[in-house]
Amino acid sequence: MDKVIGVIGGSGLYDIAGLEDRQWQSMDTPFGAPSDALLTGWLDGVKMVFLPRHGRGHRHLPSTVNYRANIAAMKMMGVTDLVAMSAVGSLKEAYAPGDFLVVDQYIDRTFAREKSFFGTGLVGHVPFAHPTCPRLSEICLTAGQEVGGTLHMGGTYVAMEGPQFSTLAESRLYRSWGADVIGMTGMPEAKLAREAEICYACVAMITDYDCWHPDHDAVDVAQVVATAHANAERARALVAALPSRLKGPQTDCASGCNRALDGAIMTAPDRRDPEMIEKLTCVAGRVL
Repeated sequence: MDKVIGVIGGSGLYDIAGLEDRQWQSMDTPFGAPSDALLTGWLDGVKMVFLPRHGRGHRHLPSTVNYRANIAAMKMMGVTDLVAMSAVGSLKEAYAPGDFLVVDQYIDRTFAREKSFFGTGLVGHVPFAHPTCPRLSEICLTAGQEVGGTLHMGGTYVAMEGPQFSTLAESRLYRSWGADVIGMTGMPEAKLAREAEICYACVAMITDYDCWHPDHDAVDVAQVVATAHANAERARALVAALPSRLKGPQTDCASGCNRALDGAIMTAPDRRDPEMIEKLTCVAGRVL
């Protein structure tokens, strides 16, 4: 089976240009409906699946995005490599608005979201020490370098609940932890991608300095939106550079992303809830 590239668009990125045979496809999953219809098509001979995380027109709050349905839909569409574009604030002077950063770690501060496909009657625990795929992250880095602009490799993303921006005390706290960027959508998306055995990378698109910065003590939504839309043009170019680097048959991930469920299910076979088995087959069918 050939690789299928999935892209989840963040603030300002609601479409992918240049797709051949493009079609918006509505679908449902055992976890409900995803944020919007999925845009499918072909780019440089590679199948692409695109989903605007907040829906076209930005209709969903970070806390009301159905992350489980979004990842389940990507899995059901055969996605093997998933690149998430995410608008973030910077927690370090060196990372300026307009810069991109390829994330490799997360601190999860969200609390009002469903964070796992598993549950009562079917318990699973996946390894998550390294939450992004190194191979796919490196490909995002080289694609980003090709299209230009400042791009940083490796950084920690604090995922906050929102939808309000940080208090000054919170912003200072996250900086003291050594975190690099802050956003509202990185979690539980990355966790769910791991449970679905999809290679996942995140390109964080910096829109502002958060409120810790003396020149940015109150995050201005108009400024964030303007920078997000400017970032979106470069994000589209980065996405267009991915197929040439990913085309070809699917192979085992050296980091084990596509085998993450090996040994992960704790519930004894004779104690597993049949309804849960049916529900999870779309993402965990390989081991169920």
